[in-house]
Amino acid sequence: MLRTLLLLLGMVCLLPLRAQDEEALRQLQKFVRTYRYLHSLYVDTVSMAPVVEGAIEGMLEQLDPHSAYIGAEEMKQVEVSFDGEFSGIGIEFSLMRDTIMVVNTIAGGPAERVGMLPNDRIVRIDTLSAVGMKQNEVPKYLRGKQGTKVDVEVVRRGVAERLHFRITRDKIPLNTVDAAYMASPHVGYIKVNRFGRTTMSEFRAAYEKLGRPQRLILDLRGNGGGLMDQAIEMAEFFLPKGSLLLSTEGRAVPPTSDYAQRDGENLHGKVAVLMDEVSASASEIVAGALQDWDRATIIGRPSFGKGLVQRQIPLGDGSAVRLTVARYHTPSGRVIQRPYERGKRNEYYLDHLRGYADSLDGEALQYRTLKEGRIVKGGGGIRPDILIEEDTTGYTNYYAALIRRGVIQEVMASYLERERVTLAQQYPDFDRFDAGYEVPEVLYEALREAGERQGVAFDEAQFAASKPWMASQLKALTAQRLFGTEGFYRVMNAARVESFQRAVSLLEQA
Repeated sequence: MLRTLLLLLGMVCLLPLRAQDEEALRQLQKFVRTYRYLHSLYVDTVSMAPVVEGAIEGMLEQLDPHSAYIGAEEMKQVEVSFDGEFSGIGIEFSLMRDTIMVVNTIAGGPAERVGMLPNDRIVRIDTLSAVGMKQNEVPKYLRGKQGTKVDVEVVRRGVAERLHFRITRDKIPLNTVDAAYMASPHVGYIKVNRFGRTTMSEFRAAYEKLGRPQRLILDLRGNGGGLMDQAIEMAEFFLPKGSLLLSTEGRAVPPTSDYAQRDGENLHGKVAVLMDEVSASASEIVAGALQDWDRATIIGRPSFGKGLVQRQIPLGDGSAVRLTVARYHTPSGRVIQRPYERGKRNEYYLDHLRGYADSLDGEALQYRTLKEGRIVKGGGGIRPDILIEEDTTGYTNYYAALIRRGVIQEVMASYLERERVTLAQQYPDFDRFDAGYEVPEVLYEALREAGERQGVAFDEAQFAASKPWMASQLKALTAQRLFGTEGFYRVMNAARVESFQRAVSLLEQA
């Protein structure tokens, strides 16, 4: 590593230098000298890799809030999330106390094929005890190359002996479309959780499954972004050929503009886009383009405001640095990135956590949409056309404590372990479940008792205030176990989310 640094320094010294370059060279020389003296003179032997990684992270901390260093192990997880698949055994799991609980098996996946069931508790993986494993350790042992085998030992309720499974790992899809269903007889709904390599193929399949509805809710709430090319393709899906979708500008890179290369597949249907304060980056590219071209109504809360273009540069050992090289602009010219001060990364994120109310007050840059000339506001993020403030009336301190202490997860795991088979027989499809299922009172009592065991003192008034919210959440979690992620959103959208209901009403009237 030292030889590499000295070689780079020598190469830089041979280049013709401007005053700014000379200052950069002096700082590089300082860094190399510090590294060399630390390596050769420090009192103890030093592992230089974490020292260099810390130095890189420290440098990036002085810049914008989105330039970042990504270690080699973290890069593997990042690549998996974008690729849309990985090789593993095909289970959803959670940790219940110190044990791995199988929440669901993926239909047709390796675990289901050998007979593993939801609610099985994994106690051994190959020769390792799985009891006490941390959440982030589990994938390391269950995932692996396609075709390799892993031995898993489980404890199953009602079976005296441990069960042994030898599972051949296979490709497991990572879906980016969580739900697609008809929200009403005329309005389709598609929920996209992030933008990965398979997003648009999944989106098109969902759109076709719904019968190509001409009134569509695109739900980007909680979607923190992903791959820009997928975002551009999604915006293109709704716009005619030649429409400007996005432009970028930066100091060291040429300005670029992206235009729709073909007519979109839904050019005339009515569209509503749901957003919240977590919607960022690629989500904002889509929403900004559709809003600027008067192609969709944006409903919800102001988005995060992440509009910096990162270039991911590999560093040779599996790690990488994401360096900001440009800024995004929507078709009307709005800058998506909200303001920040260099080096004040913590303040940047704390400002976001304090809420979005301030972003709605005061003066903001005004722009006009490109077809109808409506006024839209700039200054960072995408401001909704219809603002729906978050309903937090049922989210009491008592209920928040139950969630933080893992009480909800623990009680639901135990409940579904006992009742899942009965519920599946009683409610063979979602419609019958939605119409007939009510959260039993014994489940609320179990929450109260488990909370007290975990140190959450019972508060009768707050419990009563939170009960309607809990009813929706518990029913949705039950639906998720029985019918997958789509079941969860179908319950929660209908029961609690004002922006969803507003979108359905708006599109029904269109």
